[in-house]
Amino acid sequence: MFDVIISGGGPTGMMLASELRLHDVDVLVLERDAEPSRLVRSLGLHPRSIEILDQRGLLDRFLALGQQYPAGVGRFAGIASPRPVSLDTAHDYVLGIPQPVTDRLLAERAVELGAEVRRGSEVTGIEQDDDGVNVELADGIRMRSRWLVGCDGGRSLVRRLLGIGFPGDPATTEWLLGEVQVTAAAEDIAAVSEEVRKTHRGFGIGPAGDRLFRAVVPAATVAEDRSVPPTLEEFREQLRAYAGTDFGVHSPRSLTRFTDATRLAERYRVGRVLLAGDAAHVHPPLGGQGLNLGIQDAFNLGWKLAAEVDGWAPDGLLDTYETERHPVAEDVLTITRAQSELLSTDPGPQAVRRLLTELMDFEDVSRFLAEKVTGIGIRYDFGEGPELLGRRMRDIALSRGRLYELTHDGRGLLLDQTGELSVTGWADRIDHVVDGSAELHAPAVLLRPDGHVAWIGDDQEDLLRHLPTWFGDASQSD
Repeated sequence: MFDVIISGGGPTGMMLASELRLHDVDVLVLERDAEPSRLVRSLGLHPRSIEILDQRGLLDRFLALGQQYPAGVGRFAGIASPRPVSLDTAHDYVLGIPQPVTDRLLAERAVELGAEVRRGSEVTGIEQDDDGVNVELADGIRMRSRWLVGCDGGRSLVRRLLGIGFPGDPATTEWLLGEVQVTAAAEDIAAVSEEVRKTHRGFGIGPAGDRLFRAVVPAATVAEDRSVPPTLEEFREQLRAYAGTDFGVHSPRSLTRFTDATRLAERYRVGRVLLAGDAAHVHPPLGGQGLNLGIQDAFNLGWKLAAEVDGWAPDGLLDTYETERHPVAEDVLTITRAQSELLSTDPGPQAVRRLLTELMDFEDVSRFLAEKVTGIGIRYDFGEGPELLGRRMRDIALSRGRLYELTHDGRGLLLDQTGELSVTGWADRIDHVVDGSAELHAPAVLLRPDGHVAWIGDDQEDLLRHLPTWFGDASQSD
């Protein structure tokens, strides 16, 4: 019997496993593939995901293997903001890092914290009752857990076995993506790519490091089975069709396909089974939000599911995962659909693109779009209150260090500038830090384990009324 079984060992599953292990939850990750994927479906991390890594003390590992692109936060549908966009974050950049590296670092972290990972283990069936979930694997092995989370991708078997609807728009366009070696000269490739992109914004080719080039090109048709990667010859044919040359591509490290399918699960939970990441939502890759959205799903879910396992979760806490994250996914689908339309070379979308280009001259417009894409602008509905309520707290300088240095263990945090408040009764779940910051314009803030501000004030009685909402009943052992 495990506390939680996670079906799917991608970035969402591994991030969730790490979050659960911070609270000593017994976790098993089941991954269908015997070896880690080499496919580079994502090229970077957005500021909110970077903040999450910093909150858990992981950022230095990623910074050592990635590259910072400050200008990356100011792009929408390929339209660059005419001036730098300043976001309310200490990490005002996109971190360029290939997905296999992100996958590896998150998997290493999950194992370090004690998660068990079994590769080559494909889930084929699930049955649940009031006390737990029975999970059957392709090799006939059966196991049981108290909870199951499907992080098994856009074609999620867990979602289908639950009978959860996945409405949205089917794929109408497909692209081929490859990391390949080339024989053509780099300057010739750049010149051809620039010319082709004048009329085909869905085309691109450029250096990817390790003597490889990364190329994306529209496919001839939408494949019936998109899990089957394209052949090298199919890839060459499409390059020739759009660029007039295949650039001498050879020796691919990876070849894959993706589409503009846009779907959102009707529910994120059925009984003791939940969905996260691509299992709950799929969308076009414009803006690079897919991997980031999954990591942020896991960050929201982890502490809530751990609270349920540990027995202190207040009624309805676990359901806030869906009520908070489902609207965020809806927003991302809207953003990616809009960006997809703006890539069209048809007169209508091009007229809108020209207008948006002019609007992005206004700093407020550029910042609004950047906050949408990067996740910095998310505000959960915690009711009436100051503007900061419901938002994630940015990293700030304290007299004894940085705020995020205090959040590595995934606990709640009362940052108290008054020195007169108390969390007696909740000390097993909340750290009370008496410290000050010129950047915090509030007497005290209560942060959930995911860093979102749950309370602001200086009144002890008011604090006591709010603590049970997120942290359950007081313990008698304090």
